[in-house]
Amino acid sequence: MMPWRTGGLLLAVLVIVALPYLIMRGSSRESLRAGERVTRSAQVQALVYRITGQTHDAESALQHLLAGDLSSRADSIAQSAENEIPGLLDELRHITADNTTQEHLAEQLSAVENGRLALLHQAVQRFKHNDRAGAEQALRDAEALFYIDAVAAKMVADAEQTLQQRHEAARKQSDNSSLVLALTAAAQLLMLIIMVIVSERQIGRRLQAEVRERQAVQRSQMILQAVREPIALLDHNLRSLLVNAAFSELYGVSEENRADYLEDIGQGAWADSVLLQRLRDVLLRDRELWDFELTQRTVDGVERHVVINARRLQQEDSDSPVLLLTVSDVTARALVEQQVNELNHQLENKVAQISDVNRELEAFSYSVSHDLRAPLRHITAFAQKLEDHLGEQADNTVRHYLGVVRDASHRMAQLIEDLLVFSRLGRGALRLQAVDMQALVSEICSLAEAEAPERRIIWKIDPLPTVVGDENMLRTVWQNLIGNAVKYTGQREIAHIDISVRHQEGGEYEFTIADDGAGFDMRYVDKLFGVFQRLHKASDFPGNGIGLANVRRIVMRHGGRAWAEGEPEHGARFHFTLAAIEPPAPST
Repeated sequence: MMPWRTGGLLLAVLVIVALPYLIMRGSSRESLRAGERVTRSAQVQALVYRITGQTHDAESALQHLLAGDLSSRADSIAQSAENEIPGLLDELRHITADNTTQEHLAEQLSAVENGRLALLHQAVQRFKHNDRAGAEQALRDAEALFYIDAVAAKMVADAEQTLQQRHEAARKQSDNSSLVLALTAAAQLLMLIIMVIVSERQIGRRLQAEVRERQAVQRSQMILQAVREPIALLDHNLRSLLVNAAFSELYGVSEENRADYLEDIGQGAWADSVLLQRLRDVLLRDRELWDFELTQRTVDGVERHVVINARRLQQEDSDSPVLLLTVSDVTARALVEQQVNELNHQLENKVAQISDVNRELEAFSYSVSHDLRAPLRHITAFAQKLEDHLGEQADNTVRHYLGVVRDASHRMAQLIEDLLVFSRLGRGALRLQAVDMQALVSEICSLAEAEAPERRIIWKIDPLPTVVGDENMLRTVWQNLIGNAVKYTGQREIAHIDISVRHQEGGEYEFTIADDGAGFDMRYVDKLFGVFQRLHKASDFPGNGIGLANVRRIVMRHGGRAWAEGEPEHGARFHFTLAAIEPPAPST
């Protein structure tokens, strides 16, 4: 709207100025020219007098100098004449361009003056070189050769005659211009009336725009006051300029003290020196303040946790910046965070207690396993001694009973040994190094085939990566998994065992060993990795039920997880994950 209004005003002013100009153009042109000619005639006379005067002054000063008057400033006067007269001659030629006679006389004067100036310069130079006679001769030559006064007199006489003629022409033209001026004044008055009418309309539109602007400001004020987040506008001295209702309610700002300094508001709620310095930095250095946390006691006596943000704004009508301050009450969030921290602390204590219990259980299992070995050795030894003592007196029933005792002792000893291994897996330190899983699996598969030469096993082994881990522990993992696959496919005429790997998006390797053996019921999958847990009869598939427990413990110590899938008589698939960490390059 403003560009159109400004454009219309400029157009009206242009018409008021241009219309009189167009009307007066024909008559005033000659009047102006007449006035200019009169002025030029007077200027011609003045320039001629000035040129000849400066020339005679320079020559006179030089003659005084030649006569022994050392106080004469002949050098500077001559230099001034040489510098100014050429410009004056150019000006004279320019203002006589409209008169052929004067233009011709100006050219003559210019030629004579240039020659005379040249001899004047020559006289000055000769005097500087102590050639007094040469300087005097140059002056005499200037007066003899170049008659400047005669040419100047002709030019002044012609200019005087021309001046009289131009005065008469200018008087006539002035009479004609007066009539034109009267007509022009009438036209200007008409255009002024039109401009006033247009301006009144523009003013009315502007008033309407101002009303709309006030309404917009009022709506903005309503929105500001309706916002429940405290907002304040401060000047460069941190004195409040504007606050919304939420700020007034929270900090007790009344109508009387709305121009108070910030540190005096809210009964000391804003008296924090660090915050005040940060706010001054925002004003002075144009830095924004983000999420400054502060604990304040507001006028209602409640201690609140608030987050303060501030930024500098530049006013359009002032050079002084202002500060926009917003406050967010995060008391509820702070209380929740405090509760979460307390719960985390309690959880850490529980974890520490569980860790202590686990260590005690491991120590207990190790102690029990170690202490049970001696009684078992005694049972086995005395059963053998009893059989030897009876000799041939022992019948078959006695020998059977003694054999059962020895076999149970051996089985118990093996269980204790397995329990000790399980305990060591939980306590021993990891010896991390690069482990070639391809070589490790190939080695264990070869050993498994050597232990069952009569078996027909078809292996399918994908290329396996190199990982970072404890080689002995990972060997135990593969020995148990591959051993189980060979064991539980023992009833198959041709066994199929597949070993594969998949690189997961989370940065882990997922290893899988699948077989087509006896499988298992998924209802009991939770028991599969437990200690001494078996899902098949020992008579069908021998074992102690601790191998998979060792597998899970080793994998978990490497930061992975282990799980299984299966179906009775359709085989099983065992999975475990390891971190896909590139091993360090070998040093050269």
